[in-house]
Amino acid sequence: MDIFAKFKKAQGNIGQHMNQIHGYFAFPKLEGEIHPHMKFRGKEMLTWSLNNYLGLANHPEVRKADAEAAARWGLAYPMGARMMSGQTTTHEQLERELAEFVGKEDAFLLNFGYQGMVSIIDAVCGRNDVIVYDSESHACILDGVRLHMGKRYVYTHNNMESLRKQLERATLLAEKQGGGVLVITEGVFGMSGDLGKLDEIAKLKDEFEFRLLVDDAHGFGAMGPTGAGVPEFFGVQDKVDLHFGTFAKAMAGIGAFVACSSEICYYLRYNMRSQTFAKSLPMAMVEGSLKRLELIRTQPQLREQLWTIVNALQNGLKEAGFDLGRTNSPVTPVYLKGGTEEATNLVYDLRENYRIFCSIVVYPVIPKGELIIRIIPTAMHTLEDVNYTLKAFKEVRQKLETGGYSKTEMAKVEVDM
Repeated sequence: MDIFAKFKKAQGNIGQHMNQIHGYFAFPKLEGEIHPHMKFRGKEMLTWSLNNYLGLANHPEVRKADAEAAARWGLAYPMGARMMSGQTTTHEQLERELAEFVGKEDAFLLNFGYQGMVSIIDAVCGRNDVIVYDSESHACILDGVRLHMGKRYVYTHNNMESLRKQLERATLLAEKQGGGVLVITEGVFGMSGDLGKLDEIAKLKDEFEFRLLVDDAHGFGAMGPTGAGVPEFFGVQDKVDLHFGTFAKAMAGIGAFVACSSEICYYLRYNMRSQTFAKSLPMAMVEGSLKRLELIRTQPQLREQLWTIVNALQNGLKEAGFDLGRTNSPVTPVYLKGGTEEATNLVYDLRENYRIFCSIVVYPVIPKGELIIRIIPTAMHTLEDVNYTLKAFKEVRQKLETGGYSKTEMAKVEVDM
């Protein structure tokens, strides 16, 4: 049988709807400068879907640094993988500054976040090692865990009793096999917005022997007194053995890093296949990342403005009776009741009539009958943006609760197939 034949019958959980959603509800094209106000299908939208937490994507100093670096180096230099011919003193400088910022001895620069997390797990865990991970871990963690040839245990999200039980099982098995235990969690869980309980997990190190890997993609730059992330927020930087962060969120760039002890960092440099067999991160991106990191360190007002918007938006939604779940980070999920039809019409109404662009999450990502409007505040948003959104959401909820999105088929859009 042709291996492609199955695709004609099954396109996957989300892909099965591609003929109705492509180009509008999925793979939409936002146009214009990265900003809270962008264009979608020729119409200006108030956009709440960009992970540009600190507004660095179009910060004038960042744009200048990016442009000058690209003009000086192009996008090819350095050629080759870091181990072979792609090493530079600038790459090393960025690693040193990242390590210092998050309170670690050393850091290893990675090309991409998703790829990097998968490769960290692969490099650290052998067949006899046991992984224990949070049930709501990001897809990059799940893929890394699935590739692990050894045993793995999952604990109920942020449930320390569940983690304790899985650590007991993992410890017994690891001792029997002559391996170790790696616990994996997130700093900020990107869908729900709640924080991994790093302080409580760290305390379990007094009872169990394990190493802790934290995916701090959404926390790095936005959380903690200096923006160093969720480990800093909880004051447990010394208890986190592998601090992973990406440049795709607060840094508004491309790349990632893992910070740890110098000994482990050198092990990763020589054993992470995603870096050993991949071209080095281009110099233009490295120099641009140095400027982004400098601004995170030296301009705390960016983080303060982010939290001004976060607090205004989240407090306003809560006062209006909206359910934001467990979030205690900038990630703002708004939980509502409704099926796919209601969700489709709600999004259409928000975009076409209110000119608000935000992401929506429905089944199969979450249970049937529920929907989440996921809002990402940034330092570039204004209080006027917040007030307009609060008014619109109150009106949209009223329509949803009175059946306004189920009575008629509002969303008649042409998809880009």
